[in-house]
Amino acid sequence: MRRLLPAFLVSLALSLPALAVQPDEVLRDPALETRARAISAELRCLVCQNQSIDDSDAPLARDLRILVRERLTAGDSDREVRDFVVARYGDFVLLRPPVNWQTALLWGGPFLVLLAGIVAIAIAARRRRVEVSATAPLSDEEKARLAALLEGRDKDL
Repeated sequence: MRRLLPAFLVSLALSLPALAVQPDEVLRDPALETRARAISAELRCLVCQNQSIDDSDAPLARDLRILVRERLTAGDSDREVRDFVVARYGDFVLLRPPVNWQTALLWGGPFLVLLAGIVAIAIAARRRRVEVSATAPLSDEEKARLAALLEGRDKDL
């Protein structure tokens, strides 16, 4: 049991997301560094596209982290830093883009796909219902043949 605990702790530490912030990027002021990390966690790496710049090892992400820290040390507020980066790279740089007319398809797309799927299922079900109800009833000759076949099957069993 004593051997399992260190192994568990090591595997837990390895499974945590690795922060890509280099020691030379860290600000001396802990309050500014905390603000920089919070802002970096909200900005998308433009190379990786599915990671924040705080988690990415890409050179562009490093440049953006440095830019954020430079703007903070220059006295910008968190909002001003975000606005500066968005002005330079667009809403795409935000991991949670705002809801506006430019991002309407991004936010509404999943609902449109869901609606299209529901409509397609409804149309298919309606066609199937029409096809089933459109089949003609059996004629007297067909009924007699079916009865003969079923009687023959009963004899074989």
